[in-house]
This record gives sequence, structure tokens and C-alpha cells, in this order.
Amino acid sequence: MADTEIHPSKFVDISIFGLRLAIGAIFIAAGFLKFDPSVVPYLQQMGLPAELQFLYALQEFVPGILVIAGTLTRISASILSTVMLGVIFYIDKLSTFVEPNGAALAVILLAASLVLITTGPGKISISYIVKKIPRFLQ
Repeated sequence: MADTEIHPSKFVDISIFGLRLAIGAIFIAAGFLKFDPSVVPYLQQMGLPAELQFLYALQEFVPGILVIAGTLTRISASILSTVMLGVIFYIDKLSTFVEPNGAALAVILLAASLVLITTGPGKISISYIVKKIPRFLQ
């Protein structure tokens, strides 16, 4: 009879990989949408200059790609955490939490980014394959 036991370390690495895929995909999609020129009036409504549109898009798009790839995961997750703190406290202003435009999604994305900061990229990542990237940069 074959042994079908899953080792905890493999399960943890698969879970971290799944979290990285989900978080990265959400931020890539959100960042990609912000490249559209129709975002400029939204930025101006929030009191941000229109010149920041590409920086606003890149701060979600590039870290999302790096999180999925598993390179510079901790740094990228730190950037995404900072973005989510800005969304929670500056854009949403914690006025509502669960309502349709509430801060619940931003809080969940912040928590997931903090998990990636503490766990790192895991073994299913480019950082693990290369093994020359210092741990604090993973």
C-alpha cells in the first residue's frame, strides 16, 4: 500500500505559492487598470496630481509581478502593504468596512502582504531556485 502522507513543509510552500499567486494577480490587475487615462479625474478627485498616474499604477503592477515570480518578495510585499495602508486611511478613511465600497478588501490585502513579509517567498520561487539572493532580499 502506498503512503499518501503530505509533508507539512511541502503543504506550507504550496500554500505560500497560492497566496503569492492570488495577491500578485489582484495587484497586477488593479495596477494595469490604473494605466488607463480615465483614472486621471479619479486621482484629481482624491487631491493627487495627474502626473502621478503612472507611478500610482506602477506601485501595484511591478510588485505584483515580483510577488508572483518570488523575487524580492519581502520588499514588494512591503511596498504593497504601504499602498494598502494608504488606501485604508487616505482613500477609504475607514468610513465603512463591509459595505460595497468599504475597506474590507484593503484590510485583507494588507494582512496577506504582511504574511508574505514574514514568511518570504517559500520554496516554490525564483529566489529559492537561484539561492544566491540574500535572505533579507527574498
